[in-house]
Amino acid sequence: MSGLVPALMAAARSRRVRVSIAVLALALGCGARVCARENPTAANPVTGEAQAIKEGAALFRANCSPCHGPNAAGGGRGPNLSANHWTHGSSDADIFRTITRGVPGTDMPANDLEDLEVWNIVAYLRSLAPVHAAMSGDANRGERLFFQTQGCSVCHMVNGRGGVLGPELSRVGASRSSAYLVDSIREPDKVLSAAQLDPNDHYGLPLVYDTVTVTTAGGERIVGIAKNEDTFSIQLLDTQQNLRLFRKSELVQVSHEQKSLMPRYTEAMLSAPRLQDLLAYLTSLR
Repeated sequence: MSGLVPALMAAARSRRVRVSIAVLALALGCGARVCARENPTAANPVTGEAQAIKEGAALFRANCSPCHGPNAAGGGRGPNLSANHWTHGSSDADIFRTITRGVPGTDMPANDLEDLEVWNIVAYLRSLAPVHAAMSGDANRGERLFFQTQGCSVCHMVNGRGGVLGPELSRVGASRSSAYLVDSIREPDKVLSAAQLDPNDHYGLPLVYDTVTVTTAGGERIVGIAKNEDTFSIQLLDTQQNLRLFRKSELVQVSHEQKSLMPRYTEAMLSAPRLQDLLAYLTSLR
């Protein structure tokens, strides 16, 4: 068998003919299911079918919701999939490949689901696509609010501009729904965003952007967010965005407050029209 593949390739070169994928697959002993995954059909065969959507929703909750949220609106580690905005290809075949192969260099793994199960999930995700309405806000005014008036960039970075105390937002429009963004602005304690993975956490659970306060033996209190933490030490980014490393044996207390350092932007601080401008800018970041 090992000599058959080179022979086929040599014949293809000498005769200037195209050896079909099917022939090479047969030579390699490639199963039909594997080959189909390399070249999935262009369109979902069960798109729009009520039963497929129902089964896809159940499969999504069981396999995908830990990262993408129970309603596909984005979670701690996965982007929003409910708005019909796709980073790694928007066709049915592209989404099929993303699910089955994963995305190298990201938290998205390959999934060993049956083909029909994958198509059911695709049908479910397609059913969530909203009817697009014109955004009422102005993205240019929103950008000025972000970088100037409201000072969001003091803590948040966009495309290399801004601070690092809060989550990086260069692609937040692709990863979070508008509803999530509104909650994050009006009620930042409601759902704390995930930070980087803790390399000492064998379960792979991400740290979160909650407020952490450490008290030293000398009585100094330092407030910030944990960048890394294990049983013996904590690495803290304080509110001045200085990185501080402490041995826990030298601290009197380490307190996780389960609340955000970000203030609540009430209507008195950010009016509804200005909120729409800011949303228009944030949702444009893809």
